[in-house]
Amino acid sequence: MAALKITKDNFNKEVMESDIPVLLDFWAPWCGPCRMVAPMVEQLSEEVEGKAKVGKINVDEQTELAAAFQITSIPTFAVVKNGKIT
Repeated sequence: MAALKITKDNFNKEVMESDIPVLLDFWAPWCGPCRMVAPMVEQLSEEVEGKAKVGKINVDEQTELAAAFQITSIPTFAVVKNGKIT
């Protein structure tokens, strides 16, 4: 399963209401380090399928989510489990 594209529209369903942990990758297309880790993020999403989810949040498109997580640099990763950042 490929990493999920997380938006403000599906955030609650895919992340906050998830019954398994969710790794969030905050990234942007212009970010060199983000592009470097992208293949590893995709591979991880396949390896943890069924045990966890991997979601990608484009900070340029999802400014509200980036602000909610106080993202000041990218790439940044966060884990949400049972509706809480761990």
